[in-house]
Amino acid sequence: MEQKVLPIKDSNVLHQVQRCLSEDFKAGRRNYTIFQLGKATLLRVSDLLTLKRADVFDERGNVRLNAYLHDQKTGKANRLYLKPVIGDLLAYQQWLQQENLISPWLFPSTQHPDQHLTEKQFYKIMRKVGDLLNLDYLGTHTMRKTGAYRVYVQSNYNIGLVMHLLNHSSEAMTLAYLGLDQASQETMLDKIDFG
Repeated sequence: MEQKVLPIKDSNVLHQVQRCLSEDFKAGRRNYTIFQLGKATLLRVSDLLTLKRADVFDERGNVRLNAYLHDQKTGKANRLYLKPVIGDLLAYQQWLQQENLISPWLFPSTQHPDQHLTEKQFYKIMRKVGDLLNLDYLGTHTMRKTGAYRVYVQSNYNIGLVMHLLNHSSEAMTLAYLGLDQASQETMLDKIDFG
């Protein structure tokens, strides 16, 4: 049976996941930064884990305002806006230096720094977080879905913006991706004053 991965909609649960990622693993700073960058950029995990340090940091070690790549799945050009996670990236860069992790990859494996962390390894990390927090809906798409959901809600339900950020071609696809099932829709409708 295929696992259903959903966005984290509850801010308290989100904080628990972030704390767990950062504190319950040897490479917690890396895991936390992957999650934060994934939420902020809405990248697929395959694109996120194959970022190079030079994509994000300039020659002086400053965080670039934008990073550019081509989505592996769609082949479309993608511009990443990094300003919302500058603090996380600078703290992560400091951690890399403290750990003496020298690699061209932004998210290197701690055992093999010449290789990036794999999707399978990150899946295991997210599953462990799910097990520790008794959440059965976490996976490698959790951060992308959570970021998309937060943009959707905080942009006053601007589905067009979320569709664009996710590179989706239909509203229906985006709404399903956001986990907006019938119960969620009814909860939203309950808050509307129809006069």
